[in-house]
Amino acid sequence: MKTTATSGALAEAWTTFWEARTPREKTLLTWGGAVLAVAIGWSVLWQPAADGRAHLRESLPGMQRELAQMTAQADEARALAGAAASVAPGGQALKDALTASLADHALGGAQVQLIGTTVQVQMKNASFPAWTAWLDDVRKQFKVQVVEAHFTALKADGQVDLTASLQPANAH
Repeated sequence: MKTTATSGALAEAWTTFWEARTPREKTLLTWGGAVLAVAIGWSVLWQPAADGRAHLRESLPGMQRELAQMTAQADEARALAGAAASVAPGGQALKDALTASLADHALGGAQVQLIGTTVQVQMKNASFPAWTAWLDDVRKQFKVQVVEAHFTALKADGQVDLTASLQPANAH
């Protein structure tokens, strides 16, 4: 109820104020209010939007160049990642990779040595099927090839003593 009394009091005060004005003052106040409303509308609504559009129009070409550059860099990174994945490790990195792979395949007791660019693997009483499965895996994973291998069959079926020399497939 208070808001109704307050709004009624404001309406009465406005009516009293307005009726006390001359026609010329009423015209000036009406036009002044219209100009003020347009100025407020311009400064609060239109001008910030126009400034924002102008700023976006200026910055859009730069953003498009940055997007094109980032796209090109992403394409290059994908190409380099593919190329890096196809590079076979060599030297100490290959020896370490083969040693870790032997452990992962439960082929313990192997002696792994680096001789030049070749990694020599020696195993005693090894399971030949397990060794060939491991060899196929490292051939695919690390892109190595067998350059020399010696096997001695043991009395137990499928067990061998072996010495194999591996090197990166791209080495000659």
